[in-house]
Amino acid sequence: MFHSIHRTLFKQPLWQQVILALIFGLFAGLILSPNGLGWLSEQDAQQVALWVALPGKLFLALIQMVVIPLVMSSIISGIAGNQDTEFLKRIGLRIFPYFVITTIISVSIGVVIASIITPGNFVDGRLLLDLDIQTAAISTTEVISSSIPERVAAMIPANFTQSALDKDMFAVVLYSGFIGIAMTSLIAKQKNLLLDITESVQTLSLKIVNWAMKLAPLAVFGLLCDITIRIGVDALIGVSAYVITVILGLLMLLCVYLMMIFVIGKVPPWQFLTTIKDAQLLAFSTSSSAAVMPLSMKIAEQNLQVKKPVAQFIIPLGATINMDGTALYQVIAALFLAQVFGVELSHSQIILLMLTTVGASIGSPSTPGVGIVILASVLTSFGIPPSGIALILGVDRILDMCRTTLNVTGDLTACVLMNRWLNKTV
Repeated sequence: MFHSIHRTLFKQPLWQQVILALIFGLFAGLILSPNGLGWLSEQDAQQVALWVALPGKLFLALIQMVVIPLVMSSIISGIAGNQDTEFLKRIGLRIFPYFVITTIISVSIGVVIASIITPGNFVDGRLLLDLDIQTAAISTTEVISSSIPERVAAMIPANFTQSALDKDMFAVVLYSGFIGIAMTSLIAKQKNLLLDITESVQTLSLKIVNWAMKLAPLAVFGLLCDITIRIGVDALIGVSAYVITVILGLLMLLCVYLMMIFVIGKVPPWQFLTTIKDAQLLAFSTSSSAAVMPLSMKIAEQNLQVKKPVAQFIIPLGATINMDGTALYQVIAALFLAQVFGVELSHSQIILLMLTTVGASIGSPSTPGVGIVILASVLTSFGIPPSGIALILGVDRILDMCRTTLNVTGDLTACVLMNRWLNKTV
């Protein structure tokens, strides 16, 4: 069975391989899941799920193994490798306000759609009775308790080794940015030597990524099958209104991206979606912006005709601080749980919630499941019981896949817009 699946998948282009893997994984999971056709018992299904997910875990491990040297080499090369010394100033003055504005737009969409649909009113009260039992699932979640000012002060990576061990990608981006800026002030001989080393590290990292990409279809099959076996359909039905609200919000955000691509970038929306579909499908399958980053850079440079320094600067930076999909999800989840528990939020509190979500989403790790961790810190700030996360934990991975897809789409949108904007200023 697996041999025939493998042979069928690898004859197709990557995007077709991923779609076929998604379909195979979904159906296999429904067949095996105790909450689906029930071919396996609960205990056997959990064991099978672990083994089926192995290719996906290997794929993510290979990507994460080289993500730090790849991010560092890409950003340093993008900054120091550009002969135009005004490049950093021009792109920096545009990209950071752009990221903040699009994040504000995303949380605004989330507030509006959650207020209109009010998904919390559709929740069966019996689900609340199970929260005390399910709260144990949240106890292992590390809640980020530091305030936003403390997080801002901690942005400078005082100990880069510790930042690397903690996989603090925002610190890695800042550290790389400082190195890239410093290299621009070196004499040509020193700068060229360091650039040669940096580009060699990037080439080596991309070689390992290319090896990992050969596992991508099997990884997608395994991850989707694993999720479907463990979740089944019951969890989706219980909070279906919430799931629909988040997905509708993400679709509205996608429409905003496409409108900007058409009006500002002068690229037809369908052409843009067709060009980036490989990155979107991989993002949906892996729930990791970091895992998609090498493919996103390749698509930006080769298919979207974005200049290499622009792609090398924006994609790694966007994978770290441009989390529009995550921000939208967090504000909808917070309002959903407020509605469930009957917590009335004033207009000023909703505005504060939006600002808090914007701040919390910036610099969040680009790894699967991190959105639920950040959400816990947001909830405690507004008197919403964090135990309510148990209600949405079962469907979080599916929504994580959707919001990661929008995060990656947002990064590629930023590449196209900044590339056109910078060309106009030359």
